[in-house]
Amino acid sequence: MRILLSSIYPYAFMLLYLIIPFDDYVRALPNLLLAGLVLTFPFVVDKKDFKKIKGVSFFLYLIFVCYLLGNSFFSDRLESDFVVINKFFLPLILVILYIPIRDFKKISKAIVFSSLAAIVFSVINIVFLITSKNIDFQQTSVIIEGLLIDRLYLGILGILSVLVSFNSLQKKYHPYNRYHLLNILINTLFLICIMSKIGLLVLLMLVIVHQFYSEKTAFRKIITILLAFTVAVSVFAIYSGLSNTKSDISETNTENTWFQNTLTFGVRTTVWRCAVNIITEKPSNYFGIGFAETKENLIDCYKIIKDPIRRDQFLDRRYNAHNQYIDLILGAGFIGFFLFAFFLLFTFIKNTNRYFPTAVCIMLIMYCLFENIFHRQMGAYYAGFILIILLLAPNITTPVLNSKE
Repeated sequence: MRILLSSIYPYAFMLLYLIIPFDDYVRALPNLLLAGLVLTFPFVVDKKDFKKIKGVSFFLYLIFVCYLLGNSFFSDRLESDFVVINKFFLPLILVILYIPIRDFKKISKAIVFSSLAAIVFSVINIVFLITSKNIDFQQTSVIIEGLLIDRLYLGILGILSVLVSFNSLQKKYHPYNRYHLLNILINTLFLICIMSKIGLLVLLMLVIVHQFYSEKTAFRKIITILLAFTVAVSVFAIYSGLSNTKSDISETNTENTWFQNTLTFGVRTTVWRCAVNIITEKPSNYFGIGFAETKENLIDCYKIIKDPIRRDQFLDRRYNAHNQYIDLILGAGFIGFFLFAFFLLFTFIKNTNRYFPTAVCIMLIMYCLFENIFHRQMGAYYAGFILIILLLAPNITTPVLNSKE
């Protein structure tokens, strides 16, 4: 029985990540697979497997999530905040469930195939909407409606797929190299077509960072300048958006073209302004006001938007903070924020000798600037995949493209 379960277990884990983008269509299946993995885990794990999770990074993240739980419990808001806290625990559970698996290739293939499936589904759906409803391609609604999942999470999945394929490339000729290169090309072109500005920014950053792992040291000074310039432009764009966005936005044009909509940070800058106002009103908030209370405070801020169309949009969709760090400051206080930031910083420094874990760490750090990754179950699953790479990197048997190793 143990041998049978051990052979099935990796494929169940693989299937879990294969179907995540189709959560809206098979909503119960991911939970059933996760429950099955939990029940099967004691029968397939060995004592020696637990040695994989004895690293400092694992315990830093464990301390962070335990703080969230304890802080919420002693602040008497565990019941209202548990839905969010549960999603911070999910990546940790996935890391533990992964330790009996010896072959990372199965899980990485699930990311690649699920990304391609999501692209095919989205393209077919968009074409169907355009032809059946005779809609102009430039209209935002047809693109958003046709995508399998939110554009931001398609970006996360696409970049993970690109990184997995890039990490699987062999330095010498190998017949599989052509498929990995094709996958990289398809995912990159799709991100360009859907104008995933955050995804493209992250991808550009990862391309620049990879130059530091090249043997051609002459390029490093140039790359450093380009990297600093990219970061400076990004920070300036966000700051400009915050300083120029007013809470009484008067724009009522809801029919902007697709290109115009992809160039604006309107929603995020408005949400960030509200979040910053809440933080400044509670300067001594070391333990936070809770994640549920944070959302209610943001909704109260949206109510003062003067433009009725925009106000209704914000109130109907109940936008969260759209920034994981700001959300932690509000929900768990500065202590929660520093614990999470310290975990990311330590893990990043620890993995800088290998490009693959460094890249996924940078990806997580950057996406947390624009989204509450841990507020969505899908985001928590992908964060779990990232943590598997970061926390178990020495135990993941994949090709290394770092020329220093």
